[in-house]
Amino acid sequence: MNFLLETLRLGLNNLRLHKLRSLLTALGIIIGIAAVVAIAAYGEGAKVAALRDIRQLGVRNIILRSVKPAESQTAQATSRLIAYGLLRKDIRRVESTVPHLEYIVPLKEIGGQVYNGFYTAPGKVFGTEPALMETLSLNIQRGRYLSDQDMLRHEPVAVIGASVAERLFPLVDPLESTIQVDDQTFKVVGVLQPIGLAGGAGSALVGRDLNFDIHVPMSAAVDRFGDVLMRRSSGSFEMTQVELSEVIVRVDDEKSVQNVADQIKRLLEIEHSQAKDVTTIVPLELLRQAERTQLMFNVLMIIIAGLSLLVGGIGIMNIMLASVTERTREIGIRRALGATRRHIIAQFLVETTVLSGLGGVIGVCLGLLMVACIAVAHRYVAALEQPYVTNWSIIVSFFVATAVGIIFGLYPAIKAANQDPIVALRHD
Repeated sequence: MNFLLETLRLGLNNLRLHKLRSLLTALGIIIGIAAVVAIAAYGEGAKVAALRDIRQLGVRNIILRSVKPAESQTAQATSRLIAYGLLRKDIRRVESTVPHLEYIVPLKEIGGQVYNGFYTAPGKVFGTEPALMETLSLNIQRGRYLSDQDMLRHEPVAVIGASVAERLFPLVDPLESTIQVDDQTFKVVGVLQPIGLAGGAGSALVGRDLNFDIHVPMSAAVDRFGDVLMRRSSGSFEMTQVELSEVIVRVDDEKSVQNVADQIKRLLEIEHSQAKDVTTIVPLELLRQAERTQLMFNVLMIIIAGLSLLVGGIGIMNIMLASVTERTREIGIRRALGATRRHIIAQFLVETTVLSGLGGVIGVCLGLLMVACIAVAHRYVAALEQPYVTNWSIIVSFFVATAVGIIFGLYPAIKAANQDPIVALRHD
């Protein structure tokens, strides 16, 4: 025990006598550790944000969507009716054939303009059913959601997204107010809580910001708008017939999602193989893909940061080799006084290990400071993700820093221990 304490005291004393040199020697370790901590935290934040957006769509959900065929998009549709997309009979076939289904919730896009007499909003109006709230994990901020009674009575009521409420009712309470969808009037009975898909991965998947969605009972939507949607733009007039714009299928077990998705795809191919007017989105597949992509990103960034640690380790070896030459006479005196090779190796290893360990501690602190700066910048720059510090990055970084000190300090220590005591004493 006394030997270890004395060796540690000698190592620390030598580092204290050369403070600037010790700091510069550990600089590579400090930068490498700080980079690992900061990169891992930012990568974890980006992963959490992306996975949160995808999970908002539901990992047990399968999204079926009507897609306008490519030939219809380029054709001059000023005087003809274009029919495409999901049919009600498709949903009946899926419901009666595919097992493990918990919900099948249809959505039907209706109308074109949304306004309230004073303001307009770029919202999309969908006829749907009450089960959509649970299927998409929606939450009500004020009022209520659609009910079964609204469906039975074909009530002209609407639940609006948070962004729609801000645009149409900036100064008044939207509840019990009315909105106009084209020439039809709907009473607002609820406002949805903001959904964190705006501008994120989930928004890209659904193709719109869900905060601008407006939900009305499917029965009222069919009664008031039918299946033909008319749009006017740039002097052209287009009529499209789409029975269902989107259908969300919720599976009762996450393990069955992929199998159910494959069965639904095969069923839809029977009716839509030629037109190719239906697409299927499986959030679970996208979730797995996002996790793999993020893992590859983290590995790549850590490899890059690891190169900095390697450079830092080489710097430690270089300085310690120079220190061996500088302290040759000291080594000779210690050997003459009875120190063994094991004692000399221990002394140099203690110095390199303490040097890299302190560098690791400083690097972790610097990395945490960088994370805090990113977190503050996140409040003002929307493009930055909120970072999340991971315990593994701190623990692994510190142990890697210590290991670098031992590994790269071993050769200089052995070289110092192998010095001939007679030659070392004669060294100037």
